[in-house]
Amino acid sequence: MARTRGKDSLTSAKPKGGKRRRVVHVFTEGKVTEPEYIAIVRARGVLKDPGVQVDVHIANESAAGSHRKPIKLVEDAVRLMREEVRAAKRSKLDPESEFWPQVWCLFDRDEHEQIEAARKQAKEAGVRIAFSHPCFELWRLLHVKTVDAQFGGACGQVTARLPFAKNTDNIKHVESDQIPENSFKLAKQRAQKINSAHGEHVSWLHRDPYTDVFEFVEKGLGITAY
Repeated sequence: MARTRGKDSLTSAKPKGGKRRRVVHVFTEGKVTEPEYIAIVRARGVLKDPGVQVDVHIANESAAGSHRKPIKLVEDAVRLMREEVRAAKRSKLDPESEFWPQVWCLFDRDEHEQIEAARKQAKEAGVRIAFSHPCFELWRLLHVKTVDAQFGGACGQVTARLPFAKNTDNIKHVESDQIPENSFKLAKQRAQKINSAHGEHVSWLHRDPYTDVFEFVEKGLGITAY
């Protein structure tokens, strides 16, 4: 698990240049797709507060596959969150401050076990989750199409609808032209529509389809449009 170094601390206030600085640590299930998406969005995104520099660190960049399952992601994220909270308290940072530690996990339903256990652990530790059912490709799809049907938990049915998915060999890679300009608002609206079909009592295991990656974009990356 990646450790927080002093210069990467979430409690940093002002870097060179005068901007306030916020650091966000992200644990991703995928080694390629999510990090590439994050890089593209950050390069194009419109910040909610241009006066705040948001530094994003993929905390498990070199992690092995066995540590990329949801429960493992959360366990590692919880440990890092505890370190960051201790550092924040030593620096007398206000818990209500926008610079209070943020640690995120991005993972999918797929066929993973212990999804609800991972969610419970994260909530108790203050780790935030961006979840997609059946997979992250649903969020990519919502940038280009409306979704009005369930996928039966099969990610292949989602990727088959991606207009740029000529084959599955390279679908994990995210290219800038696969995300239309100014498509975030529409993707978010589409996601909120499908999410609203599931009541709060419905387990994440049965929310098909579902994605709240837009929450990570807005609250984690601090981006309002791209």
